[in-house]
Formats: sequence, structure tokens, C-alpha cells
Amino acid sequence: MLVDVMVPAYGDGALLRETVRSVIAQSDGHWRLTVIDDRADPCGTAELGNWLASLQDDRVRLLTNPVRLGINRNFQRCLDESSAEFVQLLGADDRLLPDSVERVRRAATRHPDVAFIHTGASIIDADGRAVKPLVDRIKRAVSIRTAVDSVHGGEELAASLLRGNWMYFPSVVFRRDAVVPLGFRPGYDIVLDLDLYLRLLVEDRSCLLFASPGLEYRRHAASVSSEGAGDGSRFAEEVAYFAEAESMMRSHGWPSAARAARLHLTSRLHAIVRAVALARARRWGAARSFAAHAVTSAVSRRDTPREVQA
Repeated sequence: MLVDVMVPAYGDGALLRETVRSVIAQSDGHWRLTVIDDRADPCGTAELGNWLASLQDDRVRLLTNPVRLGINRNFQRCLDESSAEFVQLLGADDRLLPDSVERVRRAATRHPDVAFIHTGASIIDADGRAVKPLVDRIKRAVSIRTAVDSVHGGEELAASLLRGNWMYFPSVVFRRDAVVPLGFRPGYDIVLDLDLYLRLLVEDRSCLLFASPGLEYRRHAASVSSEGAGDGSRFAEEVAYFAEAESMMRSHGWPSAARAARLHLTSRLHAIVRAVALARARRWGAARSFAAHAVTSAVSRRDTPREVQA
């Protein structure tokens, strides 16, 4: 049983190299590591390739995109290029804890029917120090907490995730045959993980939740979620998606999950916090935009409608 650890990257850097080293340091060697560089910069990619080659580990490979695909399509390529029974999309700035692969393989043997495993995460800053930002304290407060590894699914898990997406996507390990037929729907960068979880759940798939973390998740200003929160694009995408999710949940006969999608409380609270901060900085236009996200229950769908896979 192998785990394909796929790293969707954008260029080289010290944090990416930390990520790679954390995989190589695993106590269980049943893994393969693939870095897929979306920078489309031959010079930078050559330097990264030389460094990876210097590790002299034939389980490590580098793939490059000749043109930039963007977050969503690079994540999709990670799925497409995987071939092991299990696949994990590890962030290019996160770190696996040393026994992560070992625990995943052991848990997958004990629970052969689960479609995905949420190993959970501890939080570190740009310098690798343990931190507890407000967003992560909120995630913990709204999450399903368990003292032992346990299996969850159905409307219970869907409603919980729609109240607040507390899963750390880089810490999720998917059974490949469950996730590849669904893939990532084009057009989503921020909610692509939540969308995938929900489509697995409406197919009556289940998730194993680890009681203790398998990964160190890095919070820093350059992350995709931080950038999206800064200009409001995160909230625009979320609000549009929650309208779709509400319809998906209602069609599946899950009223509690549909209600959670309609309210999307933690997303609204996040927008309110941003609006207050922007108002204090006298950035009135941006503050009004965030406030609008906080009070709007739905927005028009994008110009190109998508089929909701249920």
C-alpha cells in the first residue's frame, strides 16, 4: 500500500524544501513524492530539479507545467498524475509529522471502507513556530472533536463542514479510486476542498478523523487563503458556492446541511472581522464590500453554470 504525496507548487523556496524534507523523513517509507511546479519558469524549475536530484531518492520526482494552470487545474493535475492507492495533496509550505504515512497506512488497513482520512494539523507560522491564530481557534470550536480515531459521514459531517470548513486540506489523504472520478470542478480556488468533501459525502462515502495531528499547517501572509481574504475574492467565491451547496443538500434530502449552507455562519463572521478591521483603517469601500458579504445569503451564480454532481 503506497501513498502518493503530491505537492502543487509555484516555484522553489526554503519552505518547499522543508516540505520535501518532511516527506523524506517519514518513519514509513511506503510513499512517493511528486512536486508539480506551476511557475512555468525554466530557469527556476531547473534549480529546483537539481536540488531534488541531489537528494538521490528515486521516490521523488518533479513535473512542470509548460504554461501556468492556476491553483484549481494544478490540483487536478496532481490527482491525474497520482497512481497509488492513496493520494495526499500536501501544501508547498506545510510539513508532514514524521509518523504521518505510518499512521495513515495503519488506519487505512483498519478502516478499508473510508474514502478519505483527515489527519488534522497543528499550526505553525512562517518561521515554523507553533501558533494559535483566531481562525484556527474557531475551526477547532466548530469541528467534530474526537478522543480516538473515528469514522464520520452523512448529513452530520456535511452540516458540520458547512457551518465552518474546519478540515485542513493538505492533511487529507484520499482513497484514489473514490476521489479521481469526481476531481476538482473548474472555477473554484478557495472552496475546491469543501466541494470535494461534500460530493464524496452525498455519494455515501465516509471519513476517518484522526484524534491527533499528522501535519504542521503553515499560516503566513502569502498563502492563497490569506490573499483571497485580503481582497474579498475569497468571500465572493464562498457565497456563490454556498448557494450551490444548499441546492445540493436539499436535493439529497439533508435539510440540516442545507440550512447550514444557507447561513454559512463562520464565513459571515470572518467577513465581519475583516470589515471592522478595514473600517478602522478608513478603507471604507473595501469595508462596505466585506460587510455586504456578511449579510448576503446568496449571490447570482457565475455566467457559466455548473452541474452539481450528487
